Amino acid sequence: MNHRFRLGAFSALLLLAGVATAAGSQRWYSEAQLRQGEQVFQQHCASCHGQQAEGTPDWRKAGPDGKYPPPPLNGTAHAWHHSLKVLLRQIRMGGQKLGGTMPGFAGKLSNEEMLAAIAWFQSKWPDRIYAIWEERNRPRASGQGGLRAPIPAASLEDLSRAKQRLQPQQ
Repeated sequence: MNHRFRLGAFSALLLLAGVATAAGSQRWYSEAQLRQGEQVFQQHCASCHGQQAEGTPDWRKAGPDGKYPPPPLNGTAHAWHHSLKVLLRQIRMGGQKLGGTMPGFAGKLSNEEMLAAIAWFQSKWPDRIYAIWEERNRPRASGQGGLRAPIPAASLEDLSRAKQRLQPQQ
């Protein structure tokens, strides 16, 4: 086998590996976000949504007070129907206006913590469900249809620097 052929074959393999990776196995969050998200979820969310984001058994049925109990967030309910923006808004504002009992966490959790909690419960989603969510949230070339794509994984340092830039100068 000559050197040029081996180099060409190796390049083709690298290209195919890159296409396969881009096609679906990567999720938007980092391992650091998952670790932080598990802590945030267990501290602020698990008492209602369950230790593994399994929700309550009768989450589809309103209680005697007319309010809906906490749904699963593990990919077995409807959380995957919502964009990252909607999930963040739900955590920030709560679900009381929508007939639920979830309190809002604005002022209690930072955006970084909310994103980390979302990352953690999304890590419970089966690959097939995540792929559907990702496709539904991919921007369309025409600018029509689709929702905003998930934000890429960022380091805590990147998020901290961005937050500092947004702070008013004193």
